[in-house]
Amino acid sequence: MPIMTDTTRYFFCGIGGSGMLPLALILLDQGHIIEGSDRSLDQGRTPAKFDYLRSRGIRLYPQDGSGVTSPEQVVVASAAVEDTVPDIAAAIRAGAKRMSRADMLSALFNAAPFAIGVAGTSGKSTVTGMIAWILHHAGKSPTVMNGAVMKNFRTPEALFSSSLVGSSGIFVSEVDESDGSIAAYNPRVVVLMNIALDHKTMDELRALFGGFASRAKDVVLNLDNAETARMAADFPAAITYSLDNPAARLTASDIAPAPTSITCSVHDRESGASAAIRLATPGRHNVSNALAAIAATLTCGVTLAEAAAALGEFAGIARRFDIVGTENGVTVIDDFGHNPDKISATLRTVNQFPGRVLVMFQPHGFGPIKKMRREFAECFADNLDAEDILLMPEPAYFGGTVDRSVGSADLAADIRALGRSAEALGDRPACGARLVELARPGDRILVMGARDDTLTTFAQDLLVSLRTTGGQ
Repeated sequence: MPIMTDTTRYFFCGIGGSGMLPLALILLDQGHIIEGSDRSLDQGRTPAKFDYLRSRGIRLYPQDGSGVTSPEQVVVASAAVEDTVPDIAAAIRAGAKRMSRADMLSALFNAAPFAIGVAGTSGKSTVTGMIAWILHHAGKSPTVMNGAVMKNFRTPEALFSSSLVGSSGIFVSEVDESDGSIAAYNPRVVVLMNIALDHKTMDELRALFGGFASRAKDVVLNLDNAETARMAADFPAAITYSLDNPAARLTASDIAPAPTSITCSVHDRESGASAAIRLATPGRHNVSNALAAIAATLTCGVTLAEAAAALGEFAGIARRFDIVGTENGVTVIDDFGHNPDKISATLRTVNQFPGRVLVMFQPHGFGPIKKMRREFAECFADNLDAEDILLMPEPAYFGGTVDRSVGSADLAADIRALGRSAEALGDRPACGARLVELARPGDRILVMGARDDTLTTFAQDLLVSLRTTGGQ
């Protein structure tokens, strides 16, 4: 991994964010000085995360501009952060250089001799983690930028292992389409799992993903997604994969789901090789994710047999069908599902097996719930059974001028109109109390949502409550 020359002082505005923290740690491990602030730090949220950053030698400041005082600092912030935010206003006063997070990451990515970009509306973090583990297991020493904690790399010294710094020229990164910054990346390998409505219109997404793939030497495409399958005609040399289409290069057969795992056989039509795989991450969508990761690592010289052996030891990604525990017969699962595709995949996985499902879904913002109100309602109505129950607090809101005219009560009403049980209870404590009241042995409780690390704490606290109350 090429190291950016000269030691630089980087100040991260929002350093605890899922996109900021791993980038800050990569730069720290390259020898740079890292400082930062975060609104969650000021609010006393997720203190363990900030204690960990301090333990790594990162100096933290209140998000009041006090940490930005020198023109030698480079202030890294989301492109959406306005000039009126105190840290940005202080950067302007001090004459400090400013970079968006996407510009910083794309500069590192584009400097790497062998850059693998993982893109798509759903599954990026899991596929990035699988690629990272396969390459590490095969001795390829990759540098990795992930938007979530990779459990295989988590140690007492590296609790927030969402990044990895290796010695080879391979750089693996999630690439986000939501802000259009995908256009700044020049990949050697593109992995494109799916394209579905999320942050942008379909026409915008087609243009962004198509341009991204056109800049790569090797392209990996999923033939099971209508949009990515359509792209295959434009990339005849692509490495394709599918659970259903025998024309794909990589396919899976003998798929056998279990409540907390899944097994299958993977076949490479080009080489004729086959391998058995057991994943500790359940669900057919994770077999598809495994095929995407295998395809990417084939471009690095990893064999199918090596990739299969590594995936058998893949521990998963935090908050991706993350089983918190079971108390009095009730299992609590923490999951990042926040758009219709991700939610549907998780619900399909749990509903393959007996037991009622209780869902606490915190929408990840007022904007998404307004834009995708119909898709959310149909997603829950199609994937919840008649006895399942959905509970929702109000969407995550951390300040700002966002339109809050559509909230959880509106979505709950839509879902009830489609024949499923949904309740909007206003806040999370009310949802927690209701879950404990409803829970009975055999139930699975899903805690779902994004952009809020305290959802994991909520899931852990819920397990404690189930232990002390004994359920129904």
